[in-house]
Amino acid sequence: MDDAMHANGLHYLPLSPGLFSILAGIFILLVVLLRVGALPYAYTRIGISAQGAILILLASLVGSYFNIPLAELPGQHILSGREIDFFGLHYMVPVVVDWPGTIVAVNVGGALIPGLISLYVLVRHRLWMRGALAIAGVSAICHFLAKPVPGLGIALPIFVPAIASALMAMVLSLRRTAALAYIGGSLGALVGADLLNLGRVQGLGAPVVSIGGAGTFDGVFLTGILAVLLAGLWSPHSQNRAEFYSEQSRNA
Repeated sequence: MDDAMHANGLHYLPLSPGLFSILAGIFILLVVLLRVGALPYAYTRIGISAQGAILILLASLVGSYFNIPLAELPGQHILSGREIDFFGLHYMVPVVVDWPGTIVAVNVGGALIPGLISLYVLVRHRLWMRGALAIAGVSAICHFLAKPVPGLGIALPIFVPAIASALMAMVLSLRRTAALAYIGGSLGALVGADLLNLGRVQGLGAPVVSIGGAGTFDGVFLTGILAVLLAGLWSPHSQNRAEFYSEQSRNA
């Protein structure tokens, strides 16, 4: 098979244009809120600047198009060029020709970027035990609700990671709610929905099974948004800016 054709089938927008536009609109709204100061300390409270948060979310949105291949499952009947409906949301199956089998890949925007950021936040705040509990709790919920979908792979109701991670984070620590929400939602969704279900993807006829991609990306992306909102909600409004930045300097 030609390498160019292979690459064209591997890299594709996993969400329908309508759903992707909604997530892009949420991202733009968040940028506006950050810029006008509606969330004055958002994301800085979890160790990332507001500008860095915007870049991370933008990179996640753009990165959802790209998949890095990891393995190839034996050939089977492959579904191509379809739109899959799951819980009322539409996901896209790429158009492929002469596809060798199901390719297992990792999605840049839905797995690689949020995974690396989660590890950074985990180490920065030393949330070893609470972070592990958040990941385990969200993983269990996501694993229970994730479903194998023919042609798509593993899919999860869109708001599950965000809601589950928020509740887990609030129970574990009000002070570190945003950090735990991001860690638990991102890694919990990836572990519970994707990694623990890799054994179920054989025979689904999906051209690409993307870890953090179609069926999971939207939930992981919304978890990042949720972390920003929680960071603003639990920020120390009683502190003035001088005290806040003084605290950040001491912690650096």
